[in-house]
Amino acid sequence: MGYRVAIAGASGYAGGEVLRLVAGHPDLDLVAATAHGNAGQCIGDVLPHLRSVAGLRFVDTTAEALRDAELVFLALPHGASAALAAQLPPEQKLVDLGSDHRLTDRAAHERYYGGDFAEPWTYGLPELPGQRDSIAASARVANTGCHAVAAILGAAPLIAAGLAAPDDVVVVSTSGTSGAGRAAAVHLLASEVMGDLSAYKVGAHRHLAELKQAAGVTSATMTPVLAPMPRGILAAIALRPIGSTTEDDARAVLAGAYDGEPFVHLLAPGQQPHTAATAGSNSAHLQATVDLDSGRIIVTSAIDNLGKGAAGQAVQNANLMLGLAETAGLSIDGVAP
Repeated sequence: MGYRVAIAGASGYAGGEVLRLVAGHPDLDLVAATAHGNAGQCIGDVLPHLRSVAGLRFVDTTAEALRDAELVFLALPHGASAALAAQLPPEQKLVDLGSDHRLTDRAAHERYYGGDFAEPWTYGLPELPGQRDSIAASARVANTGCHAVAAILGAAPLIAAGLAAPDDVVVVSTSGTSGAGRAAAVHLLASEVMGDLSAYKVGAHRHLAELKQAAGVTSATMTPVLAPMPRGILAAIALRPIGSTTEDDARAVLAGAYDGEPFVHLLAPGQQPHTAATAGSNSAHLQATVDLDSGRIIVTSAIDNLGKGAAGQAVQNANLMLGLAETAGLSIDGVAP
């Protein structure tokens, strides 16, 4: 018998991906999958790709439905996780895929999210220095935002090493439509998205607050772009170098920072990350170059927004919290074509 886990919001894109990973996990047993509008329906009718759990039914999202679990994944809209978590026993382990508990700064929360400020939980990015041990010792962990993961992994080591200025960071981050959730919206219809690129939340994207909090950035610009693909994020992170920095210098810092990390891969010189190469995996692919004209360090970073950017990251954190192998139930290999 494995650890008993429940998933709140399991019928959405992120929650459904957690459900897929839990269903194939050797050490986790699903005891409840909750939903709102889909409560009462069979999982297979809503998520037909999940054949191993197709006959199970979604139940209403209540604290009572989650109480039998040793660990609960909260894949809920902004503002809903904190309210539900407050009704659960303090010793019950929780991983929040939402935004309620990510930020430590009340003013930043008010600026980028609004609404009530919830108690910050341990930030769930194991690859940050010292964070793995903190996650393992925590009962409450806040998953990272998807754009934030891609940008932080690329920028944080270079700033920490003193190779890049923390006050001049520019990120352009292109994502698939699943990052907007499963709720119906006109701007996400296939006929609206196909053959089109569009920027959104320009000048005020909420994941910028995480980049500043977790990567040592003091001033940055983040522009997200919606791309006509279902999943994936490709971020281009431009950093102003401190002194004379070569491509070899930047690559050496990233290589040292992620040496031995199972899910973060610095590609060989000349190779560029592709979103398709990370699809279905918990991997992040990185590359670093130096711009010939400006001298800026350019780090490109690719992840699956539903993998390392959401569900995969959540399972990685859960593994640490439960004392399991960090890689259990997770793949470093993508799915192609």
